[in-house]
Amino acid sequence: MLTCGYDEAVEVTPTHSRTMLARHGVDSLAASFNGTAARRVKAKEHVFCEGDPAKHVYRVESGLICTYRIMHDGRRQVVDFAFPGDVVGLGASCEHNTSAQAVRPTRLRCLSASALTDAMRNDARLMAKLYQTLAEELRAARELLLSVCQRSASERLAAFLIALVRRNERRELDSGTLDLGMTRTDIADFLGLTIETISRTFTKFRKNGLIDIAQCTAITIVDRQGLQELAAGNGLQSDRRCYLP
Repeated sequence: MLTCGYDEAVEVTPTHSRTMLARHGVDSLAASFNGTAARRVKAKEHVFCEGDPAKHVYRVESGLICTYRIMHDGRRQVVDFAFPGDVVGLGASCEHNTSAQAVRPTRLRCLSASALTDAMRNDARLMAKLYQTLAEELRAARELLLSVCQRSASERLAAFLIALVRRNERRELDSGTLDLGMTRTDIADFLGLTIETISRTFTKFRKNGLIDIAQCTAITIVDRQGLQELAAGNGLQSDRRCYLP
């Protein structure tokens, strides 16, 4: 595993975890990371690699993390993106089954897996939050499987953008503007497409009035209803001006 610096390292014991959970009961999972060691990761640096021992879980404080696997033929399949507030490394058993790499400079909070397990045994709210988080990861994995196997290129990208819009809404952020953070290559590897197809689809979305692109990573949602219909497979029936095959 590649290494990086830690800030203000704090030893987290089960007692310490329970104290933090009691003090911050609104979101027990987020609260369990308060006061833990902070880790700074440079862009393209790995937090952990596939096969590494799963000794810690990580909460993204700022930046963006991409989790991925390398296929037998050398292709990369991006599994998920972790934005500020997301937790990386949950669900691993003895070792990580994906690699986690920073897309941009990222700051993480690190909590030992054993401390999280001890805290979970003593706090039902934390257990419920962990269940909810893992259920959301499972739902996202099923959605990705559906996109890669059944949806057209335009439907995949529309579904991806709508998922980010809804994520912003859940976190009470601006749902009309998306700061993607990741590259077109990252999105292509996530959706099982080529970078050329991703770039071409973004361009056609903009020309058809679905989105506006201020910068490479800054997307304004112009026609959310149109994107939702396209993501659901209704774009061709509802409006022949759209969309890609």
